[in-house]
Amino acid sequence: MQLNNPQLHRCCGYRPVLLRGRPGMALCGIVIIDSGQEAASSAVPEAGCRIPEPHRTDGAVRREGAPAVDAGLIDVRFRDPLGCSRQVPWLEAAQDVPFEDSPAVRPFPVRHGRRVAPGWWWSSTTRRLVAYGSGVMRTELMLLDWEPTVVALACRPVELVWREESKVAGHAPQLMARLQDGSGLLLDCAGRSGPSARLAKRARVVAAAAEAAGWSYRLAGPPDPVLVANVRWLAGYRHPRYAAGPWMPTLLGAFGRPRPAGEAVRELGDPITVWPAVFHALWSGVLRVRLDEPLHERAVVSVARQEAEAA
Repeated sequence: MQLNNPQLHRCCGYRPVLLRGRPGMALCGIVIIDSGQEAASSAVPEAGCRIPEPHRTDGAVRREGAPAVDAGLIDVRFRDPLGCSRQVPWLEAAQDVPFEDSPAVRPFPVRHGRRVAPGWWWSSTTRRLVAYGSGVMRTELMLLDWEPTVVALACRPVELVWREESKVAGHAPQLMARLQDGSGLLLDCAGRSGPSARLAKRARVVAAAAEAAGWSYRLAGPPDPVLVANVRWLAGYRHPRYAAGPWMPTLLGAFGRPRPAGEAVRELGDPITVWPAVFHALWSGVLRVRLDEPLHERAVVSVARQEAEAA
């Protein structure tokens, strides 16, 4: 085998190691690290695995209750469009790499006999499927898809790697969103029981790294159940096939002043035809309504400010 084979180096990654046997005998060998989906978190990138150096106190970003971590020593692991694993400095990659186009660094496990299972969410933001690992994660993905400042979504596209004392630690946030201003949002779901001690500790490091790169990090707890129920209903009409289309000006005119939704729908025509268009307009932000209260036909709906100004 040729150790300098560039094809092997590009797709799998390798490094020579010293195999120790009996005293006085040493053998040279090769460790090959597969770049398959199962081994994504440990794959060696093209430039070799950059193990962060011991912590320095200068330039460190701190969070209460967490050790100092120099953001310049944090790496990011991700998979390029060809599926090969890469590991580069986080602060550099956060400004240049479109992580939203990267596949997941590793899949979510399927635990037989449990209701928690991975699946796919069709995103109206990206017009493609985005993976999720649980129902809690699906809810957060739905809320991000509904958020107007989000322009792209991805499932676990990055893993941050850093040194904790004598060992290397890493964490792969469950979701990533690209925002309108070009920055990114990393998000983990804490669930009903709250974050574990391990997740809370690593979340502080990830939050500091995100802040250093001009990004943000969110450890999401249980959202408002009324908001979730309303957004989930509207999400059923998120596909463009429900859009008002040519009669959008008529729809905007009907809600030119705040009024009960049912009243305007009856004026516009057949409710079976009109309600889906109204729900789609509420999902997409063309129309607005209070979502911290249960939706019903007497809920007051109006045209969103930006749409009114455009008209």
